[in-house]
Amino acid sequence: MPDHTLKQFDTELEEIRSKVLQMGGLVEEQIIRALEALTTGNVTLASQVMENDHRVNALEVAIDEECSTVIARRQPAAKDLRMVMAVVKTITDLERIGDEAAKIARMTQFIYESDRPMVPRVSEIQHVADIALGMLRNALDAFARLDLTVAAKVVRQDEQVDKAFVSILRQLITFMMEDPRTISHAIEILFIAKAIERIGDHAKNMSEYVVYLVKGKDVRHTSVENFEREALG
Repeated sequence: MPDHTLKQFDTELEEIRSKVLQMGGLVEEQIIRALEALTTGNVTLASQVMENDHRVNALEVAIDEECSTVIARRQPAAKDLRMVMAVVKTITDLERIGDEAAKIARMTQFIYESDRPMVPRVSEIQHVADIALGMLRNALDAFARLDLTVAAKVVRQDEQVDKAFVSILRQLITFMMEDPRTISHAIEILFIAKAIERIGDHAKNMSEYVVYLVKGKDVRHTSVENFEREALG
């Protein structure tokens, strides 16, 4: 491949990487706004989050099309091909994180627009949300800088999110047993907690793609210890 063609190819890949980070920034904003709506009871803001979900979807489609074009025109190999494949997988997870943000917004509307008895505030919701949001930021940072140390940190954080989700589930079960009138509201809070837990799962997936991109190793469905061994070894 001539030098000018190689430079053009590198430029195309860099533009795709940049758009992935742009999509990541939008998804992060969606989560932040959904959580703000939840904590403040701002149903108007919740509606805006749901309405903006189409922007996330549009970016996924656009980036996916660019990746298909690059594969057809450039026929990338080795690390370049891994980059394109990692991008395709990453934007799928980002789109799903966007869906979870919209779900949090939708549940927020149900909670604040009803006149049903509310469960006591579940303090761990904000705590686990902060961890999941940090995971997303770290996963995007790992992708931007191809930093395997940061990618490994995301996997460790996922264990914290899973433990916090179990704790929230136990609290909600207790509330529902003590006062059956709170069942509907408790279930909506549970959906929110599950959405946050899923955001963590998708961020973990994204960190696994970084290892695949850098080292060509598939570390999905393995233990945390194996992930760290493959990523950092």
